[in-house]
Amino acid sequence: MKKLLMGAALSVATFIGSVQAAPATPDLSSFKCKPGETFYMNVMVSGVEYWFPVYEMFKQAAQQMGCKTVYTGTPEYDVNKQLTTFEQILAKKPAGILLHPMNPDPFIEPINRAAEMGIPVVTFAADSPNSKRASFITSDNYSEGKYAADTIAKDMGGKGEYAVLENPGQDNHDRRVTAFVQRMKDKWPDMKLVARAASNTDAVKAYNATMSMAQANPKLGAIFMPEATSALGAAQASKELGGKIRVFNADVNGKILDMIKEGEIFGSVNPNQGMQGYMGFMLLYMASRQNLIDPMNDYARSGFNPMSVPFVDNGFSIVSQNNADDFYWDKYLQRRGTKGINE
Repeated sequence: MKKLLMGAALSVATFIGSVQAAPATPDLSSFKCKPGETFYMNVMVSGVEYWFPVYEMFKQAAQQMGCKTVYTGTPEYDVNKQLTTFEQILAKKPAGILLHPMNPDPFIEPINRAAEMGIPVVTFAADSPNSKRASFITSDNYSEGKYAADTIAKDMGGKGEYAVLENPGQDNHDRRVTAFVQRMKDKWPDMKLVARAASNTDAVKAYNATMSMAQANPKLGAIFMPEATSALGAAQASKELGGKIRVFNADVNGKILDMIKEGEIFGSVNPNQGMQGYMGFMLLYMASRQNLIDPMNDYARSGFNPMSVPFVDNGFSIVSQNNADDFYWDKYLQRRGTKGINE
């Protein structure tokens, strides 16, 4: 018995010794950036607050991998000017670009050219699906439209008149509006669409359109728009008309949140921006290291990036008076101990 125990102890000791002889941790050098390796984020209308939390988490993910980041865009709603900023980035030969394309088609050629240069592009919040972008990350715009419709219809008891403001040509906005209207038709047949107008992310146009819609439809009970800027004008019009029109939009900023808390805006559907930025960077980082990935498919024959992931859903939230305090940019920065996109 004593010999048996000694033998067992010797075997365990030998096993432990063999484990200890193995490397303590795997070589993770492939998951660190080279000195100076830089990833860019490019957007339209760079001063829009929506982008800030996206870039905050894009930057954090990059820092965890030892990478550098740069935030770029154009201050104006002009696709040609955004294309110019994209070209300027390409000239610097970055490690990769996280891109929000204003319109899909104008970016097909520049994105394809970037891919040929070995510079991966991941799109977010809006897509250029016919390009060679490696991945697309966004919230499910169709689900956003459906949830917005359900929220409004339930509050109206499933019966009444509604209208929409829209921004034709921006694909994520188009999907939200399409899903919103279709959901009303499918699930809430007693909700009647009485008007729609193009406000084109312009608060003044939204104000005027809301006034006209309300005058033509005195029983108008709600109005939906796929972005935040139009909500400012629509909410002002609703307030002047007695506040009976529920204004519901997509995206938030400080002013929108204030108006939600004050009851001037009924609510908002807001993508999880931080996850959009963080996962956007991780997808872009992996796309920049094609040699790490060897899937069992025809990527080598077809010549596409083996990391290609068609779509990643970053989720979204419904913002109301009950939870609006959780979405303020300044409070978010204070919690994180940072100063903003330029830090």
